[in-house]
Amino acid sequence: MSNQAVFEYVRNHPSGRVKIAVADIDGVLRGKYISSEKFLSVAQSNLGFCDVIFGWDMADVAYDNGTYTGWHSGYPDAKVQIDLNSFRKIPWENGTPFFLGEFIDAAGNPLAICPRQLLRKLIGRAANMGYSAQFSQEFEWFNFQETPESFAAKEGRNLTPLTPGMFGYSILRSSERNDFFAALFDQLKAFDIPLEGLHTETGPGVYEAAITYGEILSAADRAILFKTSVKEIGYPLGILATFMAKVNENLPGCSGHVHQSLWKDGVNVFHSDTDPHQMSETMQYYLAGQLHCLPEILPMVAPTINSYKRLVEGAWAPTTLTWGLDNRTVALRALTGGAKSCRLETRVVGSDTNPYLAMAACLAAGLYGIENKLPLQAATKGNGYRDESHGRLPKSLEAANQAMKESSIAKALFGETFVQHFTETRDWELRQFAKVVTDWETKRYFEII
Repeated sequence: MSNQAVFEYVRNHPSGRVKIAVADIDGVLRGKYISSEKFLSVAQSNLGFCDVIFGWDMADVAYDNGTYTGWHSGYPDAKVQIDLNSFRKIPWENGTPFFLGEFIDAAGNPLAICPRQLLRKLIGRAANMGYSAQFSQEFEWFNFQETPESFAAKEGRNLTPLTPGMFGYSILRSSERNDFFAALFDQLKAFDIPLEGLHTETGPGVYEAAITYGEILSAADRAILFKTSVKEIGYPLGILATFMAKVNENLPGCSGHVHQSLWKDGVNVFHSDTDPHQMSETMQYYLAGQLHCLPEILPMVAPTINSYKRLVEGAWAPTTLTWGLDNRTVALRALTGGAKSCRLETRVVGSDTNPYLAMAACLAAGLYGIENKLPLQAATKGNGYRDESHGRLPKSLEAANQAMKESSIAKALFGETFVQHFTETRDWELRQFAKVVTDWETKRYFEII
C-alpha cells in the first residue's frame, strides 16, 4: 500500500485514532493511541516518546545503574520515527490503524540501543556482503483459564491450565478450544502475522505456532507482534497466555526457535547440490560463527533468570555447543532437504526473547563466521547432551552476562554502546532476583532451621 493510501485510510477511519508501539530492551511493546490528526502531522518526521522506555525494567522499576538515561538525565523525550511500511489494521479493534516505530538520536541517526535499529544495522551488514536474510521464529507458550485479575488475586499460584494433561499434537484438545485456535489463525492472518502451523505441544494448555518466514525485519516485526497479539486475542475468551521460558520445573520449557537462511540473487546460498549434506561452504561458515559466538552473546537469546531453567538436559532445549543434521538435542539443527527450504534452526532461543535481539544475534554471529571463514566442527550424531567436546553453554544469566560484558566479539558485532546498556540491564535483573525471598526458600528453611 502506498503512503498516500495509508494516509487516506488513517484520515477516513471512524475511530479518529492510531495505535503506535515501540519495543523496549526486553521485547515488551510499549505504545499509545494518538489522534489521526497528530499522526498525520508526524508520520514523515518524528514524535516524542519518553526515554524511560530504556530506563526501566519490564515491571516499570527505574534502573539505578543505567548510563543512557535515569534520574541523572531527567528522563527527557526521545525521538521516534514511525515506519510506514509496518502499517496494519487491528482486526480485534475494528480495523484501527497500527504502526511500529523506532528510536533515533538528536541528530536523526539510529539510536544505538534501540532493538529494531540494531537489527537494521545487521541487515545492512548482510547487504554489504551481498546477502538478504530470510528468517522466521516459532513459539511455544502456555495458556491458562485466567484473567489478569484472577492471576493477581491468586498471586500467580494454582492457575488453571487451558486444557489438562500432556497431549502434544492433539486433535482432541485443538477441537476442544477451537474458538481460540480459529481466532488465532484468522485474526493473526488479518493482522499480517500468517501462520504456517499451529498445534498443541506436550504440557497442559501448551501451544506451538510457526510463523511464515520472510525478510528478516518483517519476520522480527511479526514475531514481536505475535506475542502481544496472542495475549490480546485470548483476553475476551478468558485465556491468559505466557511466554515464560520455564513455567514449571516439572514440565518442558517454551522455545522460540529461529529459522534462518541467506539468499543472493533469488538463490538460497545455504544449499549445495555437491556437498554430501547439501550444505554450502557459506552455510558451514555461518554455523561455525554461531557456535563460536554463542557463549559470548547468549543473553540476547536467553535474557532472563528464568531462561536458564529451560536450558537443562532432557527438556528439549540444548546445553552444549553442538550442531547436527535434523537433530533436536543440539544447539543448531541443520535442515538441508531442499534448495528452497535449506536452513538453520537455532534451538537455544527461548520464547521469552526480544525477537529483534534474538534475530540480530543469530545473523551477526553467522556473518562473523562467514567473514572469518571459521571451520565447522564435526556434526553431533545422537544425543547432543552427551557431546561436551566443544564446551557447554553458560549455565546462568550471571555467567552469560559476565562473558558478554567482557567480550570483544560482542562489542565488534553490536557496538560498545549497545553492549554496555544491554549488560547493565541484565545486571539489574540479577540484582532484582538476588534480593527476593522465594517460595522455595520459605518451604525449605522456615520450619526446619
